[in-house]
Amino acid sequence: MPAPWQRWDWHASVVIGLALLGGLYAYLGGLAAPRRRVLALGAALGVLGVALNGPLHNLSDGYLFSAHMVQHLVLTLVFPPLLLYGAPVWVVRPLLGPGWVLRVAHRATRPLAAGALFSAPITLWHVPQFYEAALEHHPLHIVQHLVFIATAVIMWWPILSPVPELPRANYPTQLMYLFALGLPMSLAGALITLSERVLYPFYAAAPRVWGLTPLADQQLGGLLMWVVGTIYLWVAASVVWFRWAAREESADVERAVPLEAYGSVTRPLRSPPAGAAGGPL
Repeated sequence: MPAPWQRWDWHASVVIGLALLGGLYAYLGGLAAPRRRVLALGAALGVLGVALNGPLHNLSDGYLFSAHMVQHLVLTLVFPPLLLYGAPVWVVRPLLGPGWVLRVAHRATRPLAAGALFSAPITLWHVPQFYEAALEHHPLHIVQHLVFIATAVIMWWPILSPVPELPRANYPTQLMYLFALGLPMSLAGALITLSERVLYPFYAAAPRVWGLTPLADQQLGGLLMWVVGTIYLWVAASVVWFRWAAREESADVERAVPLEAYGSVTRPLRSPPAGAAGGPL
């Protein structure tokens, strides 16, 4: 008989959320996008389903801090870029229809604001008191995951924006942005890894899995945040570098990201504020 954490338990709230997201994508015409984008959206839904159901979710909620860290990295570093890459222009534009939405989004998705909106909650929520509260109260745990997902989508927007009304940062800014994003994550991960005591009593009292002691489990989780999370962002920066270099090689260099990078672009929803394209940090 499999251990309790090995069961595939599908949570109704997650299934409903996935169905609504996929249904909205289809309703707004997302299935007419190029196949690679549709596949990316499907992969995003699959990644979200695996992260929030089944063994990874069970290990996260009742056994291992390190598994919880894997779950958080998937929710913030894997799901959002797949979602944004898979969303064509005509799916995103109707969601930006009200003028106030576009104005707020324009401010929130600039690199400095987007980086702060992501880094602040993911760092503060690893303070032991806040982390323990989320583990002890399931509704708060759901809020934690929703905040991580929402702020991570905003964080990835300057790199993978699907609409020119909320433009991507220019290539040099993208490189600096991705490098800077790794700093608060590295700091939080290092503090967790180098702690000589167990910071999260919930996991100290949890059943042991794979022979990991509570402190070893915590150190592994901290290393995942510190090393894996940072390397992931640096790999993304390398991709940006090669894309920028390819444009230099073809003698087609410009400070702003070219319009064709957004995919199929039709008439803009409205003109972005002056100086928005490829704006500064």
